[in-house]
Amino acid sequence: MLHRLEAGEFAAVWQIMEASFPPNEIRTYEGQKALLDDPLYAIHIARDSCSQVMGFMAVWDFADFAFLEHFAVVPAYRNHRLGSSMLGELLAGQGKMLCLEVEPPESSMARRRIDFYRRNDFFLNDFPYAQPSLGQGKEAIPLCIMTSGSCVDAQHFATIKGTLYAKVYGLAPDIA
Repeated sequence: MLHRLEAGEFAAVWQIMEASFPPNEIRTYEGQKALLDDPLYAIHIARDSCSQVMGFMAVWDFADFAFLEHFAVVPAYRNHRLGSSMLGELLAGQGKMLCLEVEPPESSMARRRIDFYRRNDFFLNDFPYAQPSLGQGKEAIPLCIMTSGSCVDAQHFATIKGTLYAKVYGLAPDIA
């Protein structure tokens, strides 16, 4: 079901990304597109029978874990188990722990997202975390990290956070 993004499909993914995430949680169009040149980063898409993008997953593939940075399904395809199918296929293909960021469970929508990931074998880790700013004029966002398979201990969490801060967000290791 998942296919690697082809060059001409980025604009369709960007439209979904822009409609699905607040501005503080995404880069600029140019910044996001430039990531496609990074060998650690890939966008996987699901297409319908007419080759229209139904959903996408933007994934960073590190040695010890993968990071699902962005994941969205077009509204018309939600609540039909497409998201769960996409997650299941990604997890099976990775063969290692997958982590992702979620908003703290302070709103009904945030709790619904967390419950979705819990139903798909993810666990909410109870360590402080914030997504660094993704650009000028954008603020850091307090988030939580969920991991597939189980929670992680403090040392493993620190390694995940350090990798994300350095490789995804471009911060110096001493800041992470």
